[in-house]
Amino acid sequence: MPRSREPNRYARIIERVFLAHYRDGAEQVFFTREDLERAAAVLNVKLPKNIGDVIYSFRFRSSFPDAISSRAPKGKSWIIRLAGRSRYCFVANRLTCISPRSDLVATKIPDATPGMIVKYALSDEQALLAILRYNRLVDVFTRVTCYSLQSHLRTTAVGVGQVETDELYIGVDRFGTHYVFPVQAKGGRDRQSVVQIEQDLAICREKFPSLVCRPIAAQFMRNDTIAMFEFEQQGQEIVISSEKHYRLVPPEDVTDKDLEAYQTASRGC
Repeated sequence: MPRSREPNRYARIIERVFLAHYRDGAEQVFFTREDLERAAAVLNVKLPKNIGDVIYSFRFRSSFPDAISSRAPKGKSWIIRLAGRSRYCFVANRLTCISPRSDLVATKIPDATPGMIVKYALSDEQALLAILRYNRLVDVFTRVTCYSLQSHLRTTAVGVGQVETDELYIGVDRFGTHYVFPVQAKGGRDRQSVVQIEQDLAICREKFPSLVCRPIAAQFMRNDTIAMFEFEQQGQEIVISSEKHYRLVPPEDVTDKDLEAYQTASRGC
């Protein structure tokens, strides 16, 4: 029951902070961690021990209150970006929430996930990262030979502050080009967010400047289906450059008819 009251408490705090700094027509609204504390004091509500949970909630889980979302410019919605140490910024952006399309056919992939991993996976995110790794879905999706370099990389990026990516892959294609693939995995209530993709790009520009960065996101869907996205930067905004769905099945469920269809599709690429 106490958990169910948190979104309302968080919404009151974030709304007061936004309205205190917003000016008509603005597309950027800066604020600090201290602003959250002052808003909670004025509203006489208790902040969580981890103040950052308020920010995390609206960056990746919860929708903004109407008083905030209604003030976004036409065709845009608000996201929260990191703007330095204990500093944040509401930014009006075209791509905000990343959701799988409903009109894509899922490609069948013979499930190579070890049974012991399936049995003892501790969370949706961890399970998804393991499934990507054992089924080589990053390779399949990108058409590049990939190797997992590091999981849960926590570091800092200039102008952004502390950032984290779920997993980093390094890859090489048939022409010898080297790539870095930061991967964001989501399951359960968490949603893919464009701000995480922006942070992944910032990490790669700083840590791997000589590699081609291709940000990837993966999302659990129903019926053992996984949606995968690739992104690229166009000007100041992030866009989805590719989306594909994969369904893990027993090997015998991949029929000759399926294989014929996949061969036809491959020749058409």
